[in-house]
Amino acid sequence: MAYSQYDRKVKPKFGLIESWARNGLTDEQIAKNLGISKTTFYKYLREHNELSELLKRNKEVVDVQVENALLKRALGYSYNEDKYMSVAMEQGEYFEKLDEFMNKYKYEHPDATDSELMMVREQFPKTKMVLIQRKTKDVAPDTTAQIFWLKNRKPNDWRDKQNVEISGEINNPFKELTTEQLLKLAGGKEDG
Repeated sequence: MAYSQYDRKVKPKFGLIESWARNGLTDEQIAKNLGISKTTFYKYLREHNELSELLKRNKEVVDVQVENALLKRALGYSYNEDKYMSVAMEQGEYFEKLDEFMNKYKYEHPDATDSELMMVREQFPKTKMVLIQRKTKDVAPDTTAQIFWLKNRKPNDWRDKQNVEISGEINNPFKELTTEQLLKLAGGKEDG
């Protein structure tokens, strides 16, 4: 059975395509990364439902994250700013953490030599980071984000351009007058 270009160039890269879509790449950029033209890519999207669903699903993830970030910015939020200090561990705590670390290291590196284990043991820190201060900071609501949100979610109420329709007639009481008569009324003289 002969494999198509889709089977060779696109299908094996579904994992990459998912990540590119989640990272916000456009269809054109994804096509370029795959080494195919955007026309071919759009053809594959029409012909292969699995590809179009994969893109749709992963682009929606990013869209939701952006919407959430925009909403958070529009409403304002609080966050913690933590300050840490390095302090010496008590001897018992140090040896407990060291043993735990070394057991894990030996499990992950079963071929480690005694000299490597000694070097790792010597590099294990004798201090720990301790939280000494936590400040809760507030970020004020962002009016630009609010305007953007409202213009897109409620365009009829918040768009800048207003369509005003005027009906009826405008009466021009001077439409029957000649230029000479208009000049006389205005108190001006006709050049000529």
